[in-house]
Amino acid sequence: MARDQIVRGGKTPAAGRGMGQGMGRTAATVMRLPMRVWDLPVRLIHWIITLSMAGSYFSYLFGYVQLHIWLGETTLGLLLYRLIWGFVGSETARFRKFLRSPLVGLRHLAAWRTVEVDNEIGHNAAGGWMVLILLGVIALQVGTGLFVHNRSGLGGPLAHLVAPATWHTARQLHGLFWNVLLGAVILHILTVASYYFLKKQNLVRPMITGKKRLPAAARAPRMASTARMLLVLAVVMGLVAFVVWGTGSL
Repeated sequence: MARDQIVRGGKTPAAGRGMGQGMGRTAATVMRLPMRVWDLPVRLIHWIITLSMAGSYFSYLFGYVQLHIWLGETTLGLLLYRLIWGFVGSETARFRKFLRSPLVGLRHLAAWRTVEVDNEIGHNAAGGWMVLILLGVIALQVGTGLFVHNRSGLGGPLAHLVAPATWHTARQLHGLFWNVLLGAVILHILTVASYYFLKKQNLVRPMITGKKRLPAAARAPRMASTARMLLVLAVVMGLVAFVVWGTGSL
């Protein structure tokens, strides 16, 4: 087994959930090994939804309304997958595993300038709430977009279900939630950057590779099967198809 980061003397940060009690605060030597912490759906959704939201903004900016609608529908599918996966997915993807008390999250943020070894298996206490906030704002953004309609006759797939007076309100809220989302994304990027430069923790690499180097005593999180991933994909595709095409007869 290859050795990685070796901690000698002093305090060693408490291990993440699922780690043995033997990982005390004063370990003289800690062997760290690669461990899979993020599954494929979590990583793909993270990066594709980033590209999709960026594409949505620029397609709107340059007047490509139909492309903007398609990207919004894609984002809807990604959002639905992530929400469902938060209940039936891999251990680190489940909301009940990474959402801790808000006070714990605030205490974690209070030590944001402290250099320490990253022993978290999955999201840290503050990161879990950031994920929930981002998903919530994206849901509001996509949800209002479903009811937007413009003068050219193009609009969201559910716009025909509401009165024309509602289109204007939906458009205003759609723009408002975009600004809120932009602020949340900037805060997220700044936080990740501060972790890298101040705490010496790289949060981006694990979201690309799916792996993180953790103490050998840590318990690897349970990963969902490929069959479950495909089953959720089929369910989401059916839901999106119903919203986009099936509601036309309602």
